[in-house]
Amino acid sequence: MDPNFDAGQPTLQDKAREFVERETVKNTILGVIIFNAVTLGMSTSDTITAQIGPALKVIDEVVLAIFVAELALKFFAYGLRGFFSNAWNIFDLVVVCLGLLPDRGGLSALRGLRVIRAMRLLSVVPQMRAVVQALLDALPGMGAVIIMLSIVYYVFAVMATLMYGPNFDEWFGTLGRSLYSLFQIMTLESWSMGIVRPVMKVYPYAWAFFVPFIVITAFSVLNLFIGLLVNTMQAAVEADEQAEFENLRSLVKSETDIVDQRVIEMTAEIKAMRREIAELKGLVK
Repeated sequence: MDPNFDAGQPTLQDKAREFVERETVKNTILGVIIFNAVTLGMSTSDTITAQIGPALKVIDEVVLAIFVAELALKFFAYGLRGFFSNAWNIFDLVVVCLGLLPDRGGLSALRGLRVIRAMRLLSVVPQMRAVVQALLDALPGMGAVIIMLSIVYYVFAVMATLMYGPNFDEWFGTLGRSLYSLFQIMTLESWSMGIVRPVMKVYPYAWAFFVPFIVITAFSVLNLFIGLLVNTMQAAVEADEQAEFENLRSLVKSETDIVDQRVIEMTAEIKAMRREIAELKGLVK
């Protein structure tokens, strides 16, 4: 073993990790991401492409090279296990790999997916992270609501097909058409003048079928989704506050333990000094 080797000296991998975790580096990469999103948007304009098309292509290649260099540095800094343990790193890897696809044929459209790297902004803004986390946490509850909504849709679609299908084949002639028409009604897009009123000319009491459907789906289910999101976000905020409180309590406890230890040491020193003083007094006598 080299006698001059310092076990505490940071390795090249440690320095690379420290470099990629700097705020200036992160902000620079985010700036490049935003800049690339803007240039990709500019490349969709025929006028801009005709004027600075070659420059946009060069910029695109340079930005892609920066992204590749960033990922290569992260691979080296974190290793395979550390790199793939971060979901955002995997997301970036997929997007950059799409950008490396050849720009010809049907694959050229996939390269435009690089613009979704702008969604990395969600990972650096705490408020956005809270919203994304709330959406992910609300997915199980949303699944139950979607299942309930699907049952309601199926029941009403079968009823609409049987009742209105013979006279309104375009909207309710089959189960699939009924499902699509009911979805349009739920979104309240031209539901009255476009579908319901024409049906009511043949079936005057059709409102008794469509109005409850709108109330159940458009209003009640929407409120359920909003309630789930609000409750999940509130739970996330409470969890963050609880975690912050626990961290603060741990910090106070550690500081208190240090103070207690110092007090014990000072008490022992004072006792030792008293003994020495008593011994000196005895010698003097």
